[in-house]
Amino acid sequence: MKLRQNVKHFAAKQALTLPVVGEKVNDRLVGLHTNVFADKADPDHADERRAHLDDFFDATMDTYVAALEAGYPEAEAREITHVQANFDFYNHGWTEMMEFPGDELQDHYDRYAEFFDRHGITISDPLGAFEPADGIAEAPSTPERLDDPEHPHAEGGFADDVYVETEDGEVIVGGQDEPDDVSPTEAPGVDDDAENAAGD
Repeated sequence: MKLRQNVKHFAAKQALTLPVVGEKVNDRLVGLHTNVFADKADPDHADERRAHLDDFFDATMDTYVAALEAGYPEAEAREITHVQANFDFYNHGWTEMMEFPGDELQDHYDRYAEFFDRHGITISDPLGAFEPADGIAEAPSTPERLDDPEHPHAEGGFADDVYVETEDGEVIVGGQDEPDDVSPTEAPGVDDDAENAAGD
């Protein structure tokens, strides 16, 4: 998968494990991701999916932290959560929201199979052990779209590794090294007046 990566991603990585600040950053990142993917949804269905997306992305923040704690670099830990989301989109038939085509689902699963297996994550159960005890909000599916899927926002051909697009537009394999001078205060949500352009 191809992701963007900039200083705000590294700042968020640091901030998510901090008390108080971590909660603010978590909430802001959930909101950012819900907005990004709701904008990719069929406009007739976007609003009915928002509560589900909020709950789902909130759960994947725990996945992200667990992946970091397991030793995955920032880009791979974040990619794991995006793979989870695409499993969920596929299961609901929300193919227009997917970031990679459906025929790459297994390839993305296989790359992180060890982590996914450890946490009970499968294509059909994208959250696995990270699903909240009280579940997540339901949203209507559009299974008919799986018969003739359209992926207007998907980029195929990036299933063999994590690809990162830097702020300069360069695409590199594996992600960047974390800068030495990153501060968690640069993360989205720490300063509500700051620019919240961490991207997805």
